[in-house]
Amino acid sequence: MSHHKAHHGKNLRKFREWKGLKQEALAFEMGDDWSQKKISLLEQKEQIDDKILEQLSTVLKIPVEAFDALNEDPSINIINSTFSDQAVGGIATSAGDYIVNPVEKWMEAMKKNEELYERLLQAEREKVEMLQQLLNKK
Repeated sequence: MSHHKAHHGKNLRKFREWKGLKQEALAFEMGDDWSQKKISLLEQKEQIDDKILEQLSTVLKIPVEAFDALNEDPSINIINSTFSDQAVGGIATSAGDYIVNPVEKWMEAMKKNEELYERLLQAEREKVEMLQQLLNKK
């Protein structure tokens, strides 16, 4: 069995995506000397300097050793893409919520709107009735 050497840049991309961060957000967290372009270039590097790895591990809140722990084993990639949350058939929102059945959620929202409309309509009917009673008294 051959030994696969970890690709720091690809692992950085995986960790960043797992944390839900865009390159711009990671660059912002890294400090003023960083930009989206610099993160992009870093994700292409096979080996990243230890000092930078330490800074990345602090920002991403992962151990430095994690960058060496992942390797490009094809079987891991197949398992990862097969059993991800997105493969279940739901939708992940930007807030991190997970909607299993978006049509059902949409129908619930429509029902709430309909109930609100009925309450508003009833309030208008009551106003009209009160105004007619006032007119009839005169």
